[in-house]
Amino acid sequence: MKDKRILYVSSELVPYLPENDISKIAFDLPKAMHSQGVQIRMFMPRFGVINERRHQLHEVIRLSGMNLIINDLDMPLIIKVASIPKERMQVYFIDNEDYFKRKAVLKDEEGNLFKDNDERAIFFAKGVVETVKKLKWAPDIIHVHGWLASLVPLYIRSYYKNDPLFSDSKIVTSVYNESFDKFVNKEDLLEKIKFDNIDEEKLAVLNESGENCMMKMAILNSDAVIKGNKELTEELENTIDSINIPVLEHEQNENLSELYSNFYLNKVLQ
Repeated sequence: MKDKRILYVSSELVPYLPENDISKIAFDLPKAMHSQGVQIRMFMPRFGVINERRHQLHEVIRLSGMNLIINDLDMPLIIKVASIPKERMQVYFIDNEDYFKRKAVLKDEEGNLFKDNDERAIFFAKGVVETVKKLKWAPDIIHVHGWLASLVPLYIRSYYKNDPLFSDSKIVTSVYNESFDKFVNKEDLLEKIKFDNIDEEKLAVLNESGENCMMKMAILNSDAVIKGNKELTEELENTIDSINIPVLEHEQNENLSELYSNFYLNKVLQ
């Protein structure tokens, strides 16, 4: 894997958010690959609960200053960066005052998901891609974790399908038992994505019943899938089974580096 390039995009990441299945693997995996000589870039949203002073986030002026069009709104993109202590790894944060300043992640104090999470997901996906383009850094693999990052595969395969920077990139999606779709107005999400002139055929899954449509859409636009939990919902399992792409089953394996590097090299990049 030495000198391969992997772009990691995650909704959550330790040490910036509490540890869970997603935030832990989203840190441990890049660390393991980095130790093998893999070139990595890590991206996550700059949620308002992240303590910028404690984690020493600072704005990258040369990358900031772009505006992204989200549902006919002109939204400024701010890029911040921080270094993970002792690991010599940097994390890029996608930021915007309207979407990420609030002192919460996905839910309000009463446990309700924010009504604009769909726009936040679109902004995050486009923000990651535009930043990588500005870095002129072509990844061999794009590995996506978490619900808020689930639109990245769709946008890479549709909105940015003609961009030569990603023409050889393989997309891997780690699938977890998250289910936030019931808190998202699918009709609104559909219209907001269609604003970017994405083919309606690619969005057909949003018209299906169930609570995992966004994650199913990520699976259908990926080159490989990794099961982030030992047991997934029947809906997600059926989606994975319906397409002919490599699948890495969930394993509690101490040799994380070897397990994933073998999958990357022998299944994803073949």
